Amino acid sequence: MDAQSRGRADGIDPADQWVLNPHTGDYELRLNHSGGDSGESSRTSGARVPNSRGPAQDSAGGRRGGSREGRRGPARDDRDPGPRRDVPGQRSRRSANGPRDQESSAPAGRRSRKAPKARRKKVLLWTGGTMAFVLVGLSVGGYALYQHFNGNLSTVDVGSAGNKNVFDNDAPVNILIIGTDKRTGKGNEGYGDKGSVGHADTNILFHVSEDRTNATALSIPRDLITDIPDCKTTQPDGSEKIIRGTRNVRFNQSLGQEGRNAGCTMKTVKKITGLKVDHFMMVDFNAVKELSTAVGGVEICLAKPVKDPDSHLNLPAGEHRIQGEDALAFVRTRHSFGNHGDLDRIKIQQQFIASMIRQMQSDDTLTSPTKLYKLADAATKALTVDTGIGTGTKLASLAQELSKVNTKNITFTTVPVLDNPAEKTPVTVVLNPPKSDALFAMMRDDTSLTEVKSKKKAAKSKQDALLKGPKAAAADVRVDVYNGGKVPGAAQTTVVWLQNEQGVLKSTNKANAPAKVAKTTLEYAPNQADQARALAAMMGLPGSAMKKGTTDAEGLQAMVLTLGDDFKGAGIPITGPAKVPDDIQQANADKAECAK
Repeated sequence: MDAQSRGRADGIDPADQWVLNPHTGDYELRLNHSGGDSGESSRTSGARVPNSRGPAQDSAGGRRGGSREGRRGPARDDRDPGPRRDVPGQRSRRSANGPRDQESSAPAGRRSRKAPKARRKKVLLWTGGTMAFVLVGLSVGGYALYQHFNGNLSTVDVGSAGNKNVFDNDAPVNILIIGTDKRTGKGNEGYGDKGSVGHADTNILFHVSEDRTNATALSIPRDLITDIPDCKTTQPDGSEKIIRGTRNVRFNQSLGQEGRNAGCTMKTVKKITGLKVDHFMMVDFNAVKELSTAVGGVEICLAKPVKDPDSHLNLPAGEHRIQGEDALAFVRTRHSFGNHGDLDRIKIQQQFIASMIRQMQSDDTLTSPTKLYKLADAATKALTVDTGIGTGTKLASLAQELSKVNTKNITFTTVPVLDNPAEKTPVTVVLNPPKSDALFAMMRDDTSLTEVKSKKKAAKSKQDALLKGPKAAAADVRVDVYNGGKVPGAAQTTVVWLQNEQGVLKSTNKANAPAKVAKTTLEYAPNQADQARALAAMMGLPGSAMKKGTTDAEGLQAMVLTLGDDFKGAGIPITGPAKVPDDIQQANADKAECAK
């Protein structure tokens, strides 16, 4: 019998058996009921819990179901050192095929080092905050403390669509959160489309900046008309199948339709935004109901009374704390606010997530092992992820990175769209290129939608200063162009554009660069600064592309422009705008709003 089953049998909540020791900052197991398990006597006061890793597995090795008797066996041997757990798993577990073993307690008389209060607070803060994200998708952080729930996780191999590593240290992290409309779980028969294979109903691309100071949560409308590219999927028998792409269909068909998995949705997002998605996390209706209940309800504000027969939401105007069925009805209603469309429902979902985050930051939640235990249990049972983050240790590693982001620097926004002009009575939407292109460019350039002070921003300002100053006439600009990116013939098309469109006659095609590069760069000498500024203005180069040398150029020496993977075509600015274009919807995670 596992810890959860045993605790309930004895009338004790399993999470209540873990007690925070203020002297060590660790949670310690205090059992008065061993359930006849001779190896599970209570710990002595002050003893430190071992740094156990890995989930409990049932006797059949399955994800759910099956007998739970004898489930408590040895800890797995593949434990990583990783960050210290503040809420440890069971002391002993049974592996799928291994013998029973026991982890030893800390040696008697050894005093555990006291953890700094600020560190404990930060860990708990992020644990609660990211549990809110799991709701419709922005979550990963809490699992650093709950690796013993790993057995609840379902995984999907998305192949080349994702990142095999958890994250890259010197790059942003992009996580796609998908909420499906598949009817799974008791009581969900009345939601979604009957017989749905599970489409991409709610979609949020969570972009975490390279320096981890900020994040942008980009909602993608399910009714956005787009092209779905070819994608490779792994079949149940292990074979691979290529599912052909489709043109001019709704975004939500990138999942489920024709057997597409989340990897197909990830590739569709990349095609739309130009951002490669590292990982995905997928939830269903149960996530909203169970997590909102586990946290004790989520506070919302209604500017007017709501009675929606479709979602079954029936609440008067004012402030409410909702959970379970009411919480699901709130995030699913589309006929109660704004223009009664899906875009207004997206705003409601963003408000709900923001409120959930604030609720999780309350001391009542952060200091409650019971609530954190229930949240982790509910979240992992409702969660499907890619194999790149499909273990407790990998999720813990990702969580450590995301813990660096302050929730006040998380901005929600939505892909800018227009009503579909091809429909007499529009029910779908299309991209609004002037606005969507600018927003996507900002995210590709890792430009925050929130004002954030950081070392990276200070360095960026120093680089941007290289763009300021007098500019040479186009006829005086001399540059050699190399192609180090993915666009075939980019050097030649750029030279033609520079000469015919910009008047840079002293530009030369040098064909392919010695090696491929991710970012476009312009190398120049100090006495070529005016030429460099002129060329940067023509091509929309960011300050980070400017590579100023230390010695002056001699004679007719030319600057060197190397086009990188960020080059999209001649005449297309490489950098995005420095600030968000006007009229782009935004919401901040730490500000409460009333649904209208």
